[in-house]
Amino acid sequence: MATASVFISSVQKELQAERQAIKAFVEGDPLLRRYFTAFVFEDLPASDRRADEVYLDEVDRCAVYVGIFGHAYGFEDAQGVSPTEREFDRASVQAKPRLIFVKSTDDAGRHPKMLALIRKAGNQLIRRRFNDVPELTTALYASLVEHLERAGLLRTRPFDASACPSATLADISEDKVRWFLARARRQRQFVLEEDTPPADVLAHLNLLDAGQPTHAAVLLFGKQPQRFLITSEVKCMHFHGTEVSKPIPSYQIYKGTVFDLVDQATDFVMSKINRRVGTRSLGPEAPVTYELPGEAVGEAIVNAVAHRDYASNASVQVMLFSDRLEVWNPGELPPALTVEKLRLPHASLPRNPLLADPLFLTRYIEKAGSGILDMIRLCRQAGLPEPEYRQDGGMFVQTLTRDWLTEALMEEMGLNERQRNGVALARRQGRITSREYQQLTGVSARTASRDLDGLISKGIFSKVGRRGPTTHYMLVGRQDADGMKKRE
Repeated sequence: MATASVFISSVQKELQAERQAIKAFVEGDPLLRRYFTAFVFEDLPASDRRADEVYLDEVDRCAVYVGIFGHAYGFEDAQGVSPTEREFDRASVQAKPRLIFVKSTDDAGRHPKMLALIRKAGNQLIRRRFNDVPELTTALYASLVEHLERAGLLRTRPFDASACPSATLADISEDKVRWFLARARRQRQFVLEEDTPPADVLAHLNLLDAGQPTHAAVLLFGKQPQRFLITSEVKCMHFHGTEVSKPIPSYQIYKGTVFDLVDQATDFVMSKINRRVGTRSLGPEAPVTYELPGEAVGEAIVNAVAHRDYASNASVQVMLFSDRLEVWNPGELPPALTVEKLRLPHASLPRNPLLADPLFLTRYIEKAGSGILDMIRLCRQAGLPEPEYRQDGGMFVQTLTRDWLTEALMEEMGLNERQRNGVALARRQGRITSREYQQLTGVSARTASRDLDGLISKGIFSKVGRRGPTTHYMLVGRQDADGMKKRE
């Protein structure tokens, strides 16, 4: 099927980031890219044609005109009219579908001619205001989906934009909407007041389909989301070993809104991993350091919840092993992304844009394509191996290693089997004594002392206490180990 053009019109210099973001979003979204390409004038090669001829011809050819109106009016021709206004007028004459987005709710400082253009557009059609790129792309997504539906090109709406069968406004929690408004106003200066009626909030967020709550609305604000979407729950499992085995020591199935799911699953993981309490030398409160960065854990879980395929019968699974955390979610990467590209700067291509926008407004996500890069940075800073990502059939898997002391590194450092077993016990318990080491490995006190001293010299263990039954050995963090080696 041939794709149609979306013509992006704006003052180029002022709105360069927005223009390129729309182009990347339209051509990267799994649905929109099937129907549209995006035209921005600056991508054209050099030509001996006049610029005004070129862009007006492109308006004539486009399927949809998108106007982004900011504060500047832009270059004015001999008649005092800017290219942006010429393009809008040409689209109007040609009866093109026109989508107008006005940057900022504050008109102070806006050029008088741009104000006049905004009023002209407002007299002819509905305008949408936006404050940042995520708000712009989400609003554009909803508008283009509606255009495709009106044109008869979509038999059914995308999952997040389609009505949730049997759900009504009575199934939306007013308390959850109030919580969202308070947090969104605090985190992102969201425009709606905290007492805005839920129906108006859903309409503003494009979460109504012919007056009925969409799937995204139920997942975000439903009183009982799993009554309508059974597999939207998150399953959390904790295994003492490195493989899936039964009985499962700790198994929780969490239900609720997407906000609830992220919070509960993150708390599950953080309550199970090791933590270290420091001293009060740097302040009145002793610092607490977890073996996995909490922000990286939360990012992995919110990625799974936000980007999963909600049409799948599978659920998000969070599995904590003795050596790693694995987060599985149904779905595949968008065609424009690969596992390798995830590790490089890339555009944000949310599977469920209408679900992602409220998560952005509450600062659960950033919608800047930076989540994976943040996880990598956080794990590096903690002295941990970089997270691993893989596509496993219809599931996307994120893996965070719990300990810097990997099997490969222990082999490289020449640890014998007894020492590796000692490390494994210390990892499970948080510490190990000489007697426990002897019982575990079946060696004499002399051999145990030699093995444990070897682990200390390699920067793996630290000894707490000089002698006696309270003396024990603890695993050293990566940064502490590096520091010990430098001092040597």
